Amino acid sequence: MTRLPLVVIGTSAGGVAALKHLVSQLPPDFPAALGIVLHISADAPSLLPEILSRCGPLPAQQPQGRERLQAGRIYLAPPDHHLHVDGDHVEATKGPTENRHRPAVDVLFRSAAYTRGSDVIGVILTGLLSDGTSGFWAIRQRGGITVVQDPQDAEYDSMPRSALSHVDVQHVVPLQELAALLVSLVTQDRREEEVQAMDEQELRRLQVETKVARDERAYQRGVLDLGQASFISCPECHGTMVELREGSIIRFRCHTGHAFNSDSLLSALSKNSETQAYQLLRSLEETEVLLRRLARHSQELGDERRAQVLLGPIDELEAWGQGARDLALSNRRLSETGLLQGENDATVTKNGD
Repeated sequence: MTRLPLVVIGTSAGGVAALKHLVSQLPPDFPAALGIVLHISADAPSLLPEILSRCGPLPAQQPQGRERLQAGRIYLAPPDHHLHVDGDHVEATKGPTENRHRPAVDVLFRSAAYTRGSDVIGVILTGLLSDGTSGFWAIRQRGGITVVQDPQDAEYDSMPRSALSHVDVQHVVPLQELAALLVSLVTQDRREEEVQAMDEQELRRLQVETKVARDERAYQRGVLDLGQASFISCPECHGTMVELREGSIIRFRCHTGHAFNSDSLLSALSKNSETQAYQLLRSLEETEVLLRRLARHSQELGDERRAQVLLGPIDELEAWGQGARDLALSNRRLSETGLLQGENDATVTKNGD
């Protein structure tokens, strides 16, 4: 018997409007389950289930525990949780962040690809950076169907363009045509396509990373055996990282479980450098303050010679401080480029804006 089709969708910046339009176009008898990850704030409740339920005929919900997938139902990642597919079930998990996000699109895509194979239709919509590309690659390798919003139609084209750069995408459509395409895909006879099967090593990596996202301990699962050791330490926990390769994709994962694609790692390292530059600037300015205070004290005691000795390094400290300030600003500019922006991509408010 053919299993229930599963449509998994990933989006970030611009995603609320895109999702509202999509679900408004789906029929009430849509014969597949939908899982959706939108980058949302970890610190505030998400009203996305209510928003999407109002926009179309399909009920939207956040999983309460482990739930069986049902046709015509939308499952959404709760704040600060991944959305994880396990065969015929879906659940919210609190595994390590991926690409500095929880929820992360890659976790949903990867778990769906591993446990459901060719039953999966993956969709990437508008968004910044490249979260979702790795999981999208896994869906394609496991025989699933890949669909990308036309980058020229997307409000933010980074996520769609990243997917197209690294994955053999089968369908590229504007948002207006997406609902009709999904209806066609889930109602046609399901046939496994001619795709390159995952080798044993790739399949094991997919298994391990899927389990890590369920908060199973990465080191005990053998994550350090999945790739080549990297001299770059994890920006989140400073743990050892390995470099992972998937086709043309380069990723990194540390022994405690945090995962990064190249964009998110560069962004994290840049922000850390900015923070450390400001810490250096603070230390230099505190040293200058102390020297000036001690010099004034020496002058009050009539010891002008000692006061001048204490003031001697001030010019050099100010020059070093300017260098630290320039370094901080340089890293900030790197973080603000088109490649690295958009880390907090979506905050879903009561009005869905």
